Amino acid sequence: MKSSRLLSILLLLQTRGRMTAAQLAEALEVSVRTVYRDVEALSAAGVPLYGDAGHDGGYRLLDGYRTRLTGLTKAEAEALFLAGVPGPAAELGLGPVLAAAQLKVRAALPAELREHADRISGRFHLDAPGWYADADETPFLHTVADAVWNNRVLYAIYRRWREPTEVERRLEPYGLVLKAGRWYVVAGPGPRTFRVDQILELTTSDSGEEFTRPDDFDLAEYWTAHQRDFHDRLHRSEAVVRLAPGATLARAVPLNGRPEPDGWTLMSVPIESVDHAHGEFLRLGTDIEVLSPPELRDRITRTVAELAERYGNLLTGSGD
Repeated sequence: MKSSRLLSILLLLQTRGRMTAAQLAEALEVSVRTVYRDVEALSAAGVPLYGDAGHDGGYRLLDGYRTRLTGLTKAEAEALFLAGVPGPAAELGLGPVLAAAQLKVRAALPAELREHADRISGRFHLDAPGWYADADETPFLHTVADAVWNNRVLYAIYRRWREPTEVERRLEPYGLVLKAGRWYVVAGPGPRTFRVDQILELTTSDSGEEFTRPDDFDLAEYWTAHQRDFHDRLHRSEAVVRLAPGATLARAVPLNGRPEPDGWTLMSVPIESVDHAHGEFLRLGTDIEVLSPPELRDRITRTVAELAERYGNLLTGSGD
């Protein structure tokens, strides 16, 4: 709608300062001609908006001019308060700041929108971590967040999954991401992704060494690409299994479309690795039979044999 677009122009100029018609058109996903018409409409309405010609020109608002939040729609006000995440904000040391900001925004809202914002806050609560995962210890989160904000280089002892498990890393922290209750720091050079809870030691240089964050780096775009690449690499192999009646397995696809005469179902399952599938399939106990790949079947056969021997020894009283 045009009224919403006019308000967006005002807010863009308030937050970004001078912008060209082309920049406004790109941000609003409209044509430059539409921006020209909208700017004329704002000027006619008495908004102190000026245009400067030349290489460094563009549109700007008169210094000191601010618009109030009266242009928020009901849905926008509800979404604004639904987006509040007090838990992660507190972890970053921003709990009181978030509370103060929400209080100020609430006070600026018209009475009707304030009521809707209160309703959304009272009816929805966001809790990112899963049920069966212990909270990660992230003693260095504040230090990492401060380095992200101030473009400060960090030196870390980092624990990874492959040998050598403890490595030294020089980090240029570009941003922090909270995913499923776990904090990740995206850091250059590279950039690469590191789990904050796997940082064992963290120091800064005595001189307060700083880095220059790439102008074209976009944290949201990087994270989207990172997740896509992760999922592409996650399941590169395939296993063929038989599942007992009633047993289920994520991502499993029936191979023959119907159960076999004994009620079991032949399934194809994408797997990340033999090691990972070994642990996942053992959870099903006797409700699964692995047919291929041979190395996975052999691995599970050995594990089952070891378990049978161990529990057999315990039953006969000859165990350790």
